[in-house]
Amino acid sequence: MEAELGGSFVKLRQALLQLNSVDSSLLFTAQALLRWHDGHQFCSKSGQPTQKNMAGSKRVCPSNNIIYYPQMAPVVITLVSDGARCLLARQSSFPRGLYSALAGFCDIGERVEEAVHREVAEEVGLEVENIQYSASQHWPFPNSSLMIACHATVKPGHTEIQVNLKELEAAAWFSLDEVATALRRKGSFAQQQSEASPLMLPPKLAVAHHMIKEWVEKQSRSSLAA
Repeated sequence: MEAELGGSFVKLRQALLQLNSVDSSLLFTAQALLRWHDGHQFCSKSGQPTQKNMAGSKRVCPSNNIIYYPQMAPVVITLVSDGARCLLARQSSFPRGLYSALAGFCDIGERVEEAVHREVAEEVGLEVENIQYSASQHWPFPNSSLMIACHATVKPGHTEIQVNLKELEAAAWFSLDEVATALRRKGSFAQQQSEASPLMLPPKLAVAHHMIKEWVEKQSRSSLAA
């Protein structure tokens, strides 16, 4: 198939660097449905095989008529700022040099605001305030998640980071100039990794990129108005 179409198969994470927003949305939806159907072929109550409807939007157990619908797990992703800098972190699985916003799954019975407070405290030991919603995005990793993006601030003088090494490999404060420079960088991840700059940001399709760009634009406007 690769030879016939003149292309090659790549992992979904790599495809993110080449897709536009329309194609990525279709791909994420298709991948999520295929994965969900594969993992829900049997009823969790009766153990009997389930059957999908024509549209593939649900599965039904014929023995008890229980209907199963695809689900997404809510995840908060938070860009923390101290007023002049933003906090970015990385996991060991990230490409070399890549930093992003803090993220974590919401617990059962937890509000978004509570999840933001808990995740930031757990991962970097900071207490946040002024939580503001930014955007949302379906994200296929590791499974289907609804990313709920928020901005939050810390009180002046309360910026000492205590990295939870069970969750993160590293975390650091970055200045407006550092982040703005990283946003302006061109080329593929491989090309950027070959450069001397220590900071790479998430791809443009990721809501984390949107949040970081939003923060840079806001900080730049504030600097001009000062």
